[in-house]
Amino acid sequence: MQKPIAIFAGSFDPVTYGHLDIIKRARKLFGPLVVLVMKNGAKSGLFSVEERVDLLQKSVADIADITIDTAGGLVADYAKTHQIRLLVRAIRSCADTQGELAQAHYNRLFNPGLETVFLAAGENMQFVSSSAVREVARCGGDLTALVPPCVQTALSKKLK
Repeated sequence: MQKPIAIFAGSFDPVTYGHLDIIKRARKLFGPLVVLVMKNGAKSGLFSVEERVDLLQKSVADIADITIDTAGGLVADYAKTHQIRLLVRAIRSCADTQGELAQAHYNRLFNPGLETVFLAAGENMQFVSSSAVREVARCGGDLTALVPPCVQTALSKKLK
């Protein structure tokens, strides 16, 4: 039986080792994976969407069957348009759970064929977030355990 295609969507501003942990685990579980960089007009990111896509492509270059794509609007609509029925979401802590359950409800409301599967963050990734990475980078902290080298370099250039 062929494994289904799944989506893992987020802003990835920037991609972290926490994101990559979920990407690798989802890829093993579900087969081909679309990593979807969401365009959010209400947020101004540190990196442009194009820069985030480039950093993701570099970060997942050694993982088979990963497609990087971008979308604005609703993930549910993207999934419907591309006939994808599985959405992977990460839960870092219990604080994430309520918001993620609400998102799953709305995604199913707008696309009844879309199922959301939650993956718990790895023990050492529970507190890794893009916003924390950006703050550590602004303060000149060591990012070695948080992001790939290509992201470290990009953050250093961006924040000079």
